[in-house]
Amino acid sequence: MKVLVSGSTGLIGSAVVDRLKREGHSVTRLVRTASHANDGAVTWDIRAGTIDRRGLEGHDAVVHLAGEPLTDGRWTEKKKMRIRDSRVKGTQLLSEALSGLARPPKVLCCASAIGFYGNRGDEQLDENSAAGSGFLAEVCQAWEAAAEPAREGDIRVVHTRFGVVLAANGGALAKMLPAFKMGGGGVIGGGDQYMSWIAIDDAVSAILHVLQIEELSGPVNTVSPNPVTNREFTKALGRVLKRPTIVRVPRMALRAAFGEMADEALLASDRALPTRLINTGFEFDLPDLEPALRHVLGRP
Repeated sequence: MKVLVSGSTGLIGSAVVDRLKREGHSVTRLVRTASHANDGAVTWDIRAGTIDRRGLEGHDAVVHLAGEPLTDGRWTEKKKMRIRDSRVKGTQLLSEALSGLARPPKVLCCASAIGFYGNRGDEQLDENSAAGSGFLAEVCQAWEAAAEPAREGDIRVVHTRFGVVLAANGGALAKMLPAFKMGGGGVIGGGDQYMSWIAIDDAVSAILHVLQIEELSGPVNTVSPNPVTNREFTKALGRVLKRPTIVRVPRMALRAAFGEMADEALLASDRALPTRLINTGFEFDLPDLEPALRHVLGRP
C-alpha cells in the first residue's frame, strides 16, 4: 500500500512508519512545515486551513494521528483550545480534502481515545457503550464527528480509540519511569480506577489490522483485553523494575498540581475492552500487563 501518515514523529506515528516501511509499504508523511519537502512529505497548516491537495492524491490508506499532547502540564483555556482544535479542525480539514480527491483513499484510520467514555468506574465498555461527559469525552465525540466528510465521500473510516500506549521512549510510561526507578512510584488516588492500556507493538499491529479488514468501520477500542486497576499497574511496574511502590499520591495533591487534567486523565476510570478487534480475528502479542512491561522495557 501507499500510506499517508499524520503525526508521524509522535510515539505511535513513528512506530507505524517504521513498521509500514519494514513490511514493504510506501509511506508519505503529512507535516506542518515545508522543511521535509525534499523527502516527499505533504504539508498542511491546520490554523490556516490549508493542505496540499495535489500531494494527497494516489494514496491507498491514511493513518491520521496528529494532535496536541494531552498531559503536558495544566489544562489552561488556551491549552484546551489547542487540544480540541488540533484534533477537530485537523480531522475536518483532512477529511474534506480526501473526499474531494479524484481517487480518494479506501480507508482513513483516524485516532481517537477511550476518553470518549468519560469516567465510568468498573463498568465494562465496548464500542457500543454510550459516550461519557467531561472535556475529553466531548473532544473525542467532536473529533470522531469531524471525519464525516470522509464517510460521505465513501471512504471507510475507522476510529481507533486508544488507551494508554506503553512504550519506553515516550507517553505515560516514560514519564512514570524516573520516579519508579528511584523508588518513589506508588498508587495514584484510591488506586481502584481502571486503566485500559496497550503495548506499542500491539497498537501498531492494530492499526495495520484495521487498514486491511474491510468490514471494520467506526469505533475500535485499541486496548489490551486485560485492563487493570491503577493499583495492579503500580505493583506490576514495581516488580518489573524491582523497586518498592509504597508512595501514595493523594487525589488532592494531583488536583492541586494539575487541576482539571488530573480528574480527567489521571484519576478517571475506563475499563474498555477490544471487542471489535477480537471479533475480526486480531491476535494480541502482549495481552497481559507484566509481560508487556518487561517487553517494552527490555527487562527479563
